[in-house]
Amino acid sequence: MTTDLRFISALAVICSLSLVCSLPDVQADEGLFAQENLVAWCIVPFDAKKRDPEERAQMLVRLGIRKLAYDWRDEHVPSFDAECEAMKRHGITIEAWWFPAALNPTAQKILDVLQRHKIPAQLWVSIGDPAPNASQEEKVAAAAAIIRPIAEAAARIGSKVALYNHGGWFGEPDNQLAIIQRLGLKNVGIVYNFHHGHAHIDQFPEVFRRMQPHLLAVNLNGMVRHGDTIGKKILPLGQGDQELAMMKVIAQSGWRGPIGILDHRPETDSEITLRENLEGLSRLRKQIESR
Repeated sequence: MTTDLRFISALAVICSLSLVCSLPDVQADEGLFAQENLVAWCIVPFDAKKRDPEERAQMLVRLGIRKLAYDWRDEHVPSFDAECEAMKRHGITIEAWWFPAALNPTAQKILDVLQRHKIPAQLWVSIGDPAPNASQEEKVAAAAAIIRPIAEAAARIGSKVALYNHGGWFGEPDNQLAIIQRLGLKNVGIVYNFHHGHAHIDQFPEVFRRMQPHLLAVNLNGMVRHGDTIGKKILPLGQGDQELAMMKVIAQSGWRGPIGILDHRPETDSEITLRENLEGLSRLRKQIESR
């Protein structure tokens, strides 16, 4: 009888320790997808209401989003300073800034604006095929030659460069990793976009594992297989059937970086689209945390 009681007591202790040890993992998941870690993306040129910087900042405050990845078009260049000033007034961090694939006058203006406002934003860069009809090695070398001066300029203002998967050769994570390896620069990494990653759905756990050491940000999207070819490329979170599994891979990996939610629907008010994503993300988080 005494032996049985000792065995039961020992088992209880082991179970208690197992429960305690599992708690930090759940708490880390909450931090990863928590409101304070979310970044609004694709809300400037895609907003049906065409908000100005002040109106955009007010919208983000209403939604409880405190980080912005700033995309722009030529008409927004004159308001770069106003954007920085509005976000600062409302306590919103500019986490990232869409950046040209060359150090042209607009690129230099972005660097000047970020330096003047002391914003060490990530520079998100995408390029096309850097050397059509060339070998893989030649393509990697050509892409690295394009990225290197951008990365060196970014380093001078304390920023990092994130290679943005936007389809094509440059959008393949393995090609981006080859570019990063060739560059050998500490301030170059990857921003991975679900909405440009439909071809990676079935291999996502392995693709993510390879990217993880260099991953600077992830932008979420509702995902269905072949969504980019069947008119379902952009979906609110929770309206696909694949994003939950992909998000679980990220949560369980231990990676902890900024998480983007996007508008990218020019026919819709960005506030409506972002709110739909927030609601969908809340439902998905509950499923992830209940594992």
